[in-house]
Amino acid sequence: MTIPQIETARLRLRPFSSSDIPQLVPLIGAREVAATTLRIPHPYTEEHAKAFLAMQSGNDANFAIILRDGDQLCGGIGLRVEEEHRRAELGYWIGVPYWGNGYATEAGQAVLRYGFEQLRLNRIFAIHFHHNAASGRVLTKLGMRHEGSLRQHIAKWGEFLNSEVYGILRKEWEALQ
Repeated sequence: MTIPQIETARLRLRPFSSSDIPQLVPLIGAREVAATTLRIPHPYTEEHAKAFLAMQSGNDANFAIILRDGDQLCGGIGLRVEEEHRRAELGYWIGVPYWGNGYATEAGQAVLRYGFEQLRLNRIFAIHFHHNAASGRVLTKLGMRHEGSLRQHIAKWGEFLNSEVYGILRKEWEALQ
């Protein structure tokens, strides 16, 4: 899949590149970021970043979130696409210095548009840890509905965590536009 560049009012979403590694590692490597995500290890090393970049192919659409003002990497967002079911899982992270600025919501709106309009998906869903209420607020702002809780669904750092499931269907997204 060829990943496009997407512009929003404050952000540029583009494919990750090796030139992002010096900014990527300290941002994604923060314990606070890893604590809110399933697939980001801690500590996060340059080798992890290189492995992530090497697997940027197939059906997944991963974007670096770049601040248009200053050209700074502030996070990442992507869709794990399941073509057979015309659905995808939305995942994202924002570096701690950039929390609370609405960047996840702004990037999420652009990626939902991409998923429904370009990839022709029928459903996009997201899962967040119960203790990450900020992520639930982002998903609600994107028009997603809370669909349920998965009790002790994930083992993270030796602890079983509850997960919250959110989703939006194409017809629901279209009605919001």
